[in-house]
Order: sequence, then C-alpha cells, then structure tokens
Amino acid sequence: MELPGIVRLDRDDDRCAMLRWKGMFIEAEWDPTVPHSNDRLFWCHNTQKCLGPDSKAVDEYDCNETRKCYQPL
Repeated sequence: MELPGIVRLDRDDDRCAMLRWKGMFIEAEWDPTVPHSNDRLFWCHNTQKCLGPDSKAVDEYDCNETRKCYQPL
C-alpha cells in the first residue's frame, strides 16, 4: 500500500527533519485515479509556522544544510 503523504520530495536526501506538510498526515490507501494536490504548503515543526526559527520561509528547497536550524533526517 502506498500512502499519499509518503511521496518523495525532489530533495529527499537533504531535507530537514523539521519540515512538515499536509500529506504527511493522510493515512489512506493511495488511489491512482486521484491526482496529488501538490499544494506545496509547508511549515516548520519547531515554530509551527511557515517561517523557521531563523525567520526565513520554509519549503522543500530552502530547508537545507545551509541554515543554522537545519536538522538532517
């Protein structure tokens, strides 16, 4: 069974462990006839906001090892 929230992001290998998105919390069997929403709305687990502890935007590209708050998976 493939879960829709477990979709590999483009930079899965260096993504921050604190990065969160809605798809992570959907526990339903994947239906190939229903397209992914791809809304790309992210938040930081530390701040619970769309800004990280360093006051910069949170997303799958910017939350990487170049930021002080980065935590590897």
